[in-house]
Amino acid sequence: MNTKYTRFALAAVVYTAFAVYLYRPYFRGFTSLRIQDLFVANVCFASLGCYVLSRRWVAGFVESFFAGAVYGFGPFILGLAKFHPTAGFLVAVIPWLFCPAVFGPQGKFKLLRVPLSLLPFLAIVLFFQLAARFGLYPIPINLKLRGAETAGLLAPLVAAKRNMTLAGFYHIPVAPLVMGLSMLLVPLEGLRKGGVLQRGRFLKGLAVRRLGIVAIFAVATVFAFCDSFLEISPVIWLAVSVLCWAVLIGAGMQGLISAGFADRKWILFTAIVMGAAAIVTLLLATKYFQTFAGLGSGYARLLTEEAKMYILGAITIAIFFFMTRAKLQIHLLKVGLLCATMGLDIFLGARFVVDRIL
Repeated sequence: MNTKYTRFALAAVVYTAFAVYLYRPYFRGFTSLRIQDLFVANVCFASLGCYVLSRRWVAGFVESFFAGAVYGFGPFILGLAKFHPTAGFLVAVIPWLFCPAVFGPQGKFKLLRVPLSLLPFLAIVLFFQLAARFGLYPIPINLKLRGAETAGLLAPLVAAKRNMTLAGFYHIPVAPLVMGLSMLLVPLEGLRKGGVLQRGRFLKGLAVRRLGIVAIFAVATVFAFCDSFLEISPVIWLAVSVLCWAVLIGAGMQGLISAGFADRKWILFTAIVMGAAAIVTLLLATKYFQTFAGLGSGYARLLTEEAKMYILGAITIAIFFFMTRAKLQIHLLKVGLLCATMGLDIFLGARFVVDRIL
């Protein structure tokens, strides 16, 4: 069997098994007929779509697999379970709708990718127009992202506990996201000078297409903060932004794993960001512990747990830095460390969000 399809099947099996594990405790509590199947199908379909899409730029299977997991099992999509199941289905379809533009026309027809990249935006408009015609509102029309809710990017578990809009992802993925953004905006030295990052098809063509990726991300994010138009719930535009983040996280994972000696400053910067996130989270926890009569102790303990994950991420990236500084390219060790921490974070975070939502 073709290796490509074998890996796709493996990813599908793992995604499905994890989704069933998350929702199985609540199967008996669902009142709608087979609604649990819709939740499982939505997160699996979303994860597979992001996995396939990320393969355009990310060579490694593990990195693409985690990109899919970050998208499909992230706080945003899992948080949609408190609304109508069709909202989750729309978000699950979005990465697949980008595939025609990403894998589509070549050569002289390459410019057709521009209109094709608008398919997800068109699908969102048509979905909400059709839903309104039948009197169905999968997500409240006035639900949009507000400035105060962006704090959930730092502390997603606290945002879930407070029933806020879940806009981001978990803790450890922040590290590869920082690395992915660094590679998107400032090409790495190892990539420019023939370093280890140039092997394979790692981030092939990303530097050329980065303006388009930034434009899509920016438009979707702005729409998420705007008021409703055309009967569309503004928060749904976050699906496009979260998808861009997830692909960058996959790319950033490969960057962290494959970075050479010339790229050590970017790894150090990533470790510093993770350390800063841990410090800020601990300071917030201290503030909640000092709340009158201990009313904020629950949030404080949760923030402390989130800080632990940031500290774990900072330690992992610091190990990467010292290995890179010593010119040690122990690929399997890097893959094992990063996958273990990412997997633990997604496992615990997804379990908490599902338990809180349902």
